[in-house]
Amino acid sequence: MGKPQRRSSNSRRHSYPRAARISETVREVVAEELVRIDDDRLAFVTITAIDVDSEMNRGIVYFDSLQGQEGDERIVEVLGEHRKRLQAAIARQIHARRTPILQFRPDDTIRAAERIDEVLRNDPMRSRVHDEPDEDGR
Repeated sequence: MGKPQRRSSNSRRHSYPRAARISETVREVVAEELVRIDDDRLAFVTITAIDVDSEMNRGIVYFDSLQGQEGDERIVEVLGEHRKRLQAAIARQIHARRTPILQFRPDDTIRAAERIDEVLRNDPMRSRVHDEPDEDGR
């Protein structure tokens, strides 16, 4: 019989798909580059997620800011002004054949969660349940 085959270090199994790993890496690169850009118009903007397609053609950058929905349009414009620089930083740091073309969108997931939290906090039935004593009189 022949020698047992050894696995190369490149054949390791990862706990999540390649696209998710790339998306997370790209998110970190974009967030770091925004700090370096030092544009006051992006002072309170947080990159919450990036979805990169499997071919690395496109990347949707999701953000949130303290400006809320009122500032979204302006933030998308400013991020668009810095798009080429962000893409260049991605190309330098991830060493891939392609660099995704970035698009910018507000993260509606976070805002939906905030609305749900507000509704729950203001729910009269919920506050009544917490105000009434339980069986032990607490």
